[in-house]
Amino acid sequence: MSISAAFFAQAQDVSVIRNTVDLYSNAPNVGSAKFNAMAGSNGALGGDANSLLTNPAGLGVAISGEVSGTLSITSNKNTSSFAGSSYGYNINKGDLGNLGAVMTFQLMTESAWKFINIGVNYSNQNIDNYIETPGNSNLVYKFPDNSLSSFGRHAYDRYGYLSKTSFGVGANYNNSFYLGAGLNFFNSSIDQSDTAIFNSLANGSSEYFSKQNTPFYEKGNGFSASLGVIGKFGQNFRLGAALETPTFWNINRSYNFYNDPIYGDDYAVEDRKLTSPMKATVSAAFIASKSFALNVDYTLGLTKPKYKVYGDAETELNDFFKDNYKNLSEVKIGAEYRLKQFRLRGGYSYASSPFDALTIDRYTDSGGVSQEQYNNNLILNDRNALSLGLGYDFRSFYIDASYQNVTSKYANPFLYGMVDGNYEAGYYSPNRLISSDAYAVSDVKNVRNNFFITFGWKF
Repeated sequence: MSISAAFFAQAQDVSVIRNTVDLYSNAPNVGSAKFNAMAGSNGALGGDANSLLTNPAGLGVAISGEVSGTLSITSNKNTSSFAGSSYGYNINKGDLGNLGAVMTFQLMTESAWKFINIGVNYSNQNIDNYIETPGNSNLVYKFPDNSLSSFGRHAYDRYGYLSKTSFGVGANYNNSFYLGAGLNFFNSSIDQSDTAIFNSLANGSSEYFSKQNTPFYEKGNGFSASLGVIGKFGQNFRLGAALETPTFWNINRSYNFYNDPIYGDDYAVEDRKLTSPMKATVSAAFIASKSFALNVDYTLGLTKPKYKVYGDAETELNDFFKDNYKNLSEVKIGAEYRLKQFRLRGGYSYASSPFDALTIDRYTDSGGVSQEQYNNNLILNDRNALSLGLGYDFRSFYIDASYQNVTSKYANPFLYGMVDGNYEAGYYSPNRLISSDAYAVSDVKNVRNNFFITFGWKF
């Protein structure tokens, strides 16, 4: 499937596609240090407030109340390689990553219903991401006045946050069957820019350009609901299943625009409504004893992102996702081993690429243009995460720590933007513009090293 010129001209820049999939369609999955150490795999185990991140039926597994708070230290490094050179940039942040609480209510009756439990969970994720790509002196642009400038550098710059607050209830039937339901409320804040620098061949001076309709700022809020079940099979096995509705996003955005025939260079505001994919999760757990537990989760997206249509931009976005988006697929495996009061944990997760193969026109290192196909790795790609952790239980109090290493490699397209009688989608400086009907593409390696520490109290 090829990407049409009309799509990117109408739909602003690559950042819109990346953020739609990477942020709005992927709920924050930052939990407690225990949850993160087990790669977020707890769908059939449950027992704490982080069940609301996977399967709310896990709330019904809890037999005591609990409150916990998690501090996160995240390190996000992008290395972008282009035309034989590389730039690396690292962002380090410390933040409140998770708060969770479960209140248990034991039913003192003859009924087979043992517990009705209430849970609340707050998950917060920093989304700062900076990708700077080095220049290429062979890539030269000729302006209408016949002056020449070579490509100096490009940068995607994003900062903000994404949070999820969940409320849920779980029930325990005869210590063998568990039901749960949750309501999820999302908030987001995104500042995004897309810029390029070109250097004059005449005097070496640098000129700064911004992509049409950037920088932009978005403030969003969304809502989803989830249902789940867990069943015991003997003393050692559990199976779980959960369904989360699409997230219904309301997004308020403002953006800069350039070269308008009436308003010139100015800014505008608009609203967008986005429906993110519905998701289903199936889980299996093996509990050998009180000392060892293993859990596997598999999550599948059942639908695709879809914008409410207000104009051509949303239509083109929806057409792109309809033709090129692959439903989310993620596997998570986590284990815990208990040695007296010590806890040892580990996990691994794999998320598949969200896009099919795409073919585009791209600039070669020599400055020419060729057509190239990218097999599932353009804009975003699959993601691998390896995690480990340990904890100590003081009976009423506990402390947990964990480490995550998350890696992904993908092809990063930029610099495309047509300016003709139909479109104004190029890169603009205060004095002139750049129109390009091909992409420059860098190779990006993303590495995230995350540390978490949780303090908790059981009652």
